[in-house]
Amino acid sequence: MFGKEIEDIFLSVPNSASAIAASRQYATKPHMAGTSGDFNTAKDFLELLQHEFSIVSPSSDPVYSAGTYESRNATLSITNLTTPNAWIDVYYPVMNTPLDRKLEIVSGDGEVVWSANVEEIADDTDSEAGQYVEAVPTFHGLSRNGTAEGQLVYAHYGRREDYLALVEKGVDLKGKVVITRYGGIFRGLKVKGAEELGAAGVLIYSDPRDDGTVTEENGYKPYPNGPARNPTSVQRGSVQYLSMYPGDPTTPGYPAYENSTRTEGENIPGIPSLPISWANAKILLEEIAEGGKNRTIRLVNHVDDRVIPIWNTMGVIPGHIKDEVILVGNHRDAWVMGATDPSSGTASAHEMIRGFGVLLRKGWKPLRTIVIASWDAEEYGLIGSTEWGEDFAEWIQEHVVTYLNLDSSVGGSRYRASASPSLAHFSKQTAEDIPHPTIPGKTLWDATKDSGPFYGENVDEEVRAMYEEQEEARVNAASGLGVSPLGSGSDYTIFLQRLGVASGNEGFGATLSDAVYHYHSVYDSERWQELYCDPGFTKHVAIAKHLGLQTLRLAGAIVLPLNTTHYAYELESYLDKVEDLVSSSDLEINLSPLRQSIKALEKASVELDTEKLHAEYDLKRAIEKLKKKDAIRRKVRKAVCTIRKHLGRPCEHDEKLNKEACAVKLIKTPEIVGKNGPVVKPRFGRAIGMMRERQAEACRAKRQQSPSEMPLLLAHPSRQLLRAVKRVREANKKLVAFERGLISEDGIKDREWYKHLGVAPGKWLGYGATTLPALTESITIENNARMAKYEAIRLKELIDGLTAKLKA
Repeated sequence: MFGKEIEDIFLSVPNSASAIAASRQYATKPHMAGTSGDFNTAKDFLELLQHEFSIVSPSSDPVYSAGTYESRNATLSITNLTTPNAWIDVYYPVMNTPLDRKLEIVSGDGEVVWSANVEEIADDTDSEAGQYVEAVPTFHGLSRNGTAEGQLVYAHYGRREDYLALVEKGVDLKGKVVITRYGGIFRGLKVKGAEELGAAGVLIYSDPRDDGTVTEENGYKPYPNGPARNPTSVQRGSVQYLSMYPGDPTTPGYPAYENSTRTEGENIPGIPSLPISWANAKILLEEIAEGGKNRTIRLVNHVDDRVIPIWNTMGVIPGHIKDEVILVGNHRDAWVMGATDPSSGTASAHEMIRGFGVLLRKGWKPLRTIVIASWDAEEYGLIGSTEWGEDFAEWIQEHVVTYLNLDSSVGGSRYRASASPSLAHFSKQTAEDIPHPTIPGKTLWDATKDSGPFYGENVDEEVRAMYEEQEEARVNAASGLGVSPLGSGSDYTIFLQRLGVASGNEGFGATLSDAVYHYHSVYDSERWQELYCDPGFTKHVAIAKHLGLQTLRLAGAIVLPLNTTHYAYELESYLDKVEDLVSSSDLEINLSPLRQSIKALEKASVELDTEKLHAEYDLKRAIEKLKKKDAIRRKVRKAVCTIRKHLGRPCEHDEKLNKEACAVKLIKTPEIVGKNGPVVKPRFGRAIGMMRERQAEACRAKRQQSPSEMPLLLAHPSRQLLRAVKRVREANKKLVAFERGLISEDGIKDREWYKHLGVAPGKWLGYGATTLPALTESITIENNARMAKYEAIRLKELIDGLTAKLKA
């Protein structure tokens, strides 16, 4: 099976009932990273992989401590596997868990005049939320342990420009407690900005003004009785300084093994912070409003910082080309139950895996190897994916050709895609091949224009303007394709921005008219997901189909569908933006040499386009030639056998070969050294025998048909075929090398962990992408002509080197 036959079978598998069941499995109990609930979901995902990929379970769970022989061998042997495999890697980062937290207003004589209920409030209207409302206290991951007291200062969204505006007004933040609303930038950078100006602590709340039209002001009831925000809901989340580096704070650039040498951690706050509800924020804001008493605010954030194990679950489907790997990942841990983040993605991944399982049982084997990862501790700071990426950096750069990421697959009505420019066309084209989840005759890509069903007259104009600006940027991204560049905030970060792997990310997100998504709250629940977000789970299924279709096409394409020419022209458009910045500044910088280098890269990529077209044509022609030769051989053999039959000497050779090739082979039970030393032999029982019988039947059925292309290639390679294969392989290496070629070992100033000079999370954005980041920020942040000239030269040298690789 190959091509459309495989795709049609796969697309017939994902369905709503199964996706709902998977969501209920993962999203109806808390599973914060490092907890027993989290470990249970890791084992659930392992069992899914073992069942769907027909992996025989060993006598003990394949759970390996990172850095051990078993863990390293599991990944390093991927390119040697002939049958599917699955296991769990255990890493050991430093994370925090909450102890006691307080938020108080203190009078001048030290008396506590108001003490907040810092937890969320829920009842049995949402049964899981009511049951688990205090299972995970409201706190910030990786926040600083301590107490802060001071007068309150409102800092709007806590963006760089918000803090600069306060400074220009003469507001002194030293010793103050800053209150800022969620939105605009990554929450950790709100804390970083306050810390740099001397603040004592930070409070971050969710403001209903950011909920668009779905507010009580417009007549909507708060959840769980309606689609508006529950005023007691609290957004948990990491306050790691993500734009410095992600992953375990104490092992930057290297994996967090149990016995790793650890640093103090430079990407975590030095002042305490708390997330708070709108109900509490209203009271605090009244303190500093006109006529308010402006009394002292005290926040207490006592947390326990320690090494905590986390669990990445990994699965492999070996391909014919073993050393080219398509990596697909979704994180599994949630702040509480996470029906949207990340369990909507996990449910979609579940359906994709079921589809691959059906294909495997029908005898499918991908052209390239597929690796599926269920990452852990993403919520604390992309830890699981980052530690694995740092652990196997060389292997990844040698073998992984693309990475497809799924985080929250459904959190609203509008479909959005982000990707490396080389994958932008591919992402859009595959989305156009998937039906719209609810509207017949439309496609998944048409859902990029969808909006939620809840409208109203009242909407905050600043919020509307910010939203429209973001959506316009999305529509115009990638030269009008509508596929945005990747910043950070999810597990593609290590692969794209440190290792140079072309990456993609997708999902349905909220619009201003969608039911309020209670991000990182106990109200990110199964009931909310099924009632308001995706009734019928049709969006979950659409994402599962699209992610799987992308994976199948990447794994099965002769020439990888990476559009490096589009990428090269995007680099020039990025440079246009830099020149606009230079024009509006007082800096004098000559960017002409850099532009000439980019134009040379464009030319080299166009030449590569021609080469990959010819390489694929030559390979297909060699295959067709072999097929004709094989057909002639079979006709001659049949004629000879007919003559022998008339002479009383029938052909028995082919039948004998078929029987021998498809015979059930006995398996010698492997011996395994147990944890405490004794040798044990797994008991397979009848399952392995039944599996081998099915394999034999499938083999005999397959050999009775005309041989498929891949066995033909392996059995009768001609010189012409070998030359064509080599030519295709060289073209693919160059396509993969394009993203790698934008990696600079020196990294980006002040955050050298990030090595990609084409795109990175903005230094003061976190989530959002900054293109040509080192060069751009030398102008926008440093305002330094000398630095900008240096960065332009460095980027030019990198691009010249990439051009030379493409032309080699």
